[in-house]
Amino acid sequence: MHTQTCATTVYTPARKIWSVEEVLELFEKPLMDLLWEAQQIHRQHFDSNHVQRSALFSIKTGGCSEDCKYCSQSARHNTPIEREPLKPLQQVLAAARQARDKGASRFCMGAAWRNPKEKDLDAVIEMVSAVKALGLETCLTLGMLKPGQAERLKDAGLDFYNHNLDTAPEYYAEIVSTHCYEDRLNTIDQVRAAGIKICSGGIVGMGETRRHRAGLLVQFANMIKPPESVPINHLVAIPGSPLANQSKLDSFEFVRTIAVARILLPESHVRLSAGRQEMSDEQQALCFLAGANSVFYGSELLTTDNCSPANDDELFERLGLISS
Repeated sequence: MHTQTCATTVYTPARKIWSVEEVLELFEKPLMDLLWEAQQIHRQHFDSNHVQRSALFSIKTGGCSEDCKYCSQSARHNTPIEREPLKPLQQVLAAARQARDKGASRFCMGAAWRNPKEKDLDAVIEMVSAVKALGLETCLTLGMLKPGQAERLKDAGLDFYNHNLDTAPEYYAEIVSTHCYEDRLNTIDQVRAAGIKICSGGIVGMGETRRHRAGLLVQFANMIKPPESVPINHLVAIPGSPLANQSKLDSFEFVRTIAVARILLPESHVRLSAGRQEMSDEQQALCFLAGANSVFYGSELLTTDNCSPANDDELFERLGLISS
């Protein structure tokens, strides 16, 4: 008797493609229902009480040629930030060691450039290799990249590249005019093709609507491979910038944004980023309940203040959160 052996095909359910209207429906749920849904999804993919810590350090401050309305480092704005040259390697390594010793697992280096020149990239590559040797994950944000630059960074051992989309495509021209949305997406595509993990998020509280916030999150959720890290920034109104007098976003709307990000991006780290120092402990706790599981750790974020490490340590202890 002949027995036929059939191959078994394992089908992976297709990842959901979200529409803005579907995401708006999530935003409009009662807050307690939204938090419950987000927390359940969070627990399916992560330890619900673990928070990843990243440190952010400016390796080149001020003088950027771009006109991003939120930015303290644009040469086009009358902000109090002075132009500085690229920091020397030993200063960067000292900051990286300090971050590591205080509990950060990732060291993010930012430079205020439209895009790095090749001579500057040589120095940055040396920084990446040296920081990597300290046992830290490495991340860079240098602006847009030219062909071949992402591959060089990959060869140096870069783990993550940050390039935020900032806001929804249809609102982008209200915030930036010196480059277009496609420029941002092209850089993300180059980084992904080079085999580097993506860190990409946005800023809320820039005068955008809820639909715009939904549209931003849809961009990430519908990528072929969503970003591994998604920083959600609350606008820090910088004196002298075009958004200096922008009113603050409602705190519950920010929590909703975190919860919706978690539902749309179940396997991504959702990071509380800029603006956290202005949040109460209670609002931060709601954000962690909503699915945030990463923070920027350290008293400064490039050029703006952040929660002090001592305050974070105390808050995490009160909430029973474990961080690394």
